[in-house]
Amino acid sequence: MKIAIAFDHAGQPLLDAITATVTEQGHEPVVLGWSTDYPDIALAVGKAVAEGDADRGILICGSGAGVAIAATKLDGVRAACAHDHYTAAQCVTHDDTNVLCLGGRVIGANVATDVTEAFLNAEFSGEERHQRRLDKVGQIETDGLGAQLGELQPVA
Repeated sequence: MKIAIAFDHAGQPLLDAITATVTEQGHEPVVLGWSTDYPDIALAVGKAVAEGDADRGILICGSGAGVAIAATKLDGVRAACAHDHYTAAQCVTHDDTNVLCLGGRVIGANVATDVTEAFLNAEFSGEERHQRRLDKVGQIETDGLGAQLGELQPVA
């Protein structure tokens, strides 16, 4: 896979570890660059993924939260912030995430490497329940606050 990567000033310390991990896992890292403003890097990676220039993306900022918020605003991008192995794999297998967001001030290189490997090695399961939920997310994207989804169950 071709993996688009970008980072802000706080994510720069993880860049070498992430790029090396992508290469070691047999994928092609495409480092798009950096900016002090995280929306710029989120847009760059998001566009690369949404337009098919990259199969997946990795964004690195201070917490991972800012880039995740910005990237999910783009059609065709499903970004998730993950700082552990389980979440990095599960967000792909259940949620078909195509952009991993990492916090350079939250995790070190060893954890970032493990999380990146989990993200890269996971595949969407395609199970009916996961696809049904993704379809609901798509309805929210299309209809916003007007989306008509299932009813919540009362708390007993």
